Amino acid sequence: MRTCIIVGLFIALAFVNADDWTMWGGKVGRNMVNDVEKNLPTKWDEETGENIKWVVELGSQSYGNPVVSNGKVFVGSNNEGLKDPKIKGDKGNILCFNEKDGKFLWQAVHDKLNAGRVNDWPLQGICSTPFIEGDRLYYVSNRCEVVCADTEGFYDDENDGAQDEKYKGKDKADIIWTFDMIEELGVFPHNLATSSPIVVGDMVYLLTSNGVDEAHLNIPSPRAPSFIAVNKKTGELVWENGDPADKILHGQWSSPAYGVVKGREQLVCPGGDGLVYSLDPKTGEVLWTFDCNPKDSVWELGGHGTRNNLVSTPVIYDDKVYIGVGQDPEHGEGIGHLYAIDATGSGDITKTHTIWHVGGKDFGRTMSTAAIRDGLMYNCDLAGFAYCIDLEKGKVLWRHDMEAAIWGSTIIADGKVYLGDEDGDVVVFAHSKEKKILGESLLEGTIYTTPSPANETLYIATQSRLYAIASTKKDEKKDEKKDEK
Repeated sequence: MRTCIIVGLFIALAFVNADDWTMWGGKVGRNMVNDVEKNLPTKWDEETGENIKWVVELGSQSYGNPVVSNGKVFVGSNNEGLKDPKIKGDKGNILCFNEKDGKFLWQAVHDKLNAGRVNDWPLQGICSTPFIEGDRLYYVSNRCEVVCADTEGFYDDENDGAQDEKYKGKDKADIIWTFDMIEELGVFPHNLATSSPIVVGDMVYLLTSNGVDEAHLNIPSPRAPSFIAVNKKTGELVWENGDPADKILHGQWSSPAYGVVKGREQLVCPGGDGLVYSLDPKTGEVLWTFDCNPKDSVWELGGHGTRNNLVSTPVIYDDKVYIGVGQDPEHGEGIGHLYAIDATGSGDITKTHTIWHVGGKDFGRTMSTAAIRDGLMYNCDLAGFAYCIDLEKGKVLWRHDMEAAIWGSTIIADGKVYLGDEDGDVVVFAHSKEKKILGESLLEGTIYTTPSPANETLYIATQSRLYAIASTKKDEKKDEKKDEK
């Protein structure tokens, strides 16, 4: 029986549901790679419409990454787009659009927390990237709630879960359940709750975003957990882990990754103290920890010290964990570190399981997540540099100056590497040991997100718009064949 479960688990980890893109990173290991997409364009032009399938307006600030499932596209934003003119004011919204033409279908609307910017920063909307499984959508709201919603909204004319939704109507969310981490666990989210959950089996895994107070001097809820598992069907808490307790430096805005390393299941969570925690997914017990900062590093308010926390998402790949350190981008650039960690150990593995390390002048603070394929890693830092790194040796093969800050991540799809920056530029590199730029395009607005490839289309969210970008050449070829007939 156990053998069947393990085999089924490996199949689930390797399987991509059709050509959809149903979670941050595409798979629960979080490696930013799509192995199935083809015919993705290298250039597009917003003014002429070249390779622009459709464009829709979002709110005024959007940080969540688009996900695509069963003919629908979902993305987090704020309420400035006024999809329902009767709902006014600052809110956190998940927006659902038709994949084919961008038609708005429905939205989940969440009021802001009364505490204001210390817990729920104005106009930030929902930064969590949803996880989709079947007809269920899982995400973390701006109110520090784990939310399960029906992907169909009320278009199926059924109220499948909670019967007391505040915002009702055909164009509103059908909420199945919510788990309030503030009320149930005493969590004190610093600035915003942002974690992008993953679902494995019956468990929803995420970080709670527990953090410091507005003065950045105290941790109001040191006993509140940072890592939790919730039952995906009922929304009930399964386990909680209190690390790093009173050692949180600032906030905890990252997301977990899941993998099986030499037969041992691991949930890898970035801690707010700068440590990576590997947990037993069934119990939440610590398997190993790794300190991503030098022993003599020092934390200072405003990010002026040498110690960093973790904002990027870990990648589990080939029995290893890859992660870089960073801080709140408002703290600016600084010395960073990028690690390859042997994930087979137990206890504190900081001194014994470092495979390689890139840091200092060679790599800055980062919020970005790695993309790995064919012995190459692509990553980037806040200062605006994109890197190609030899995966075995940790040697930087090439780097490229984007000349603007980078908040998102590189992604490999269709033999290409895509990356957007704060100026709205998207550069397309060849997947290669040598630097080769295949195309560069400009979109209107800042890009704080990572492109999402699905069904021969690239979905990119800027601060205020969602773009569906697809090659028009294949359509032209189809028209030529029709004319010949």
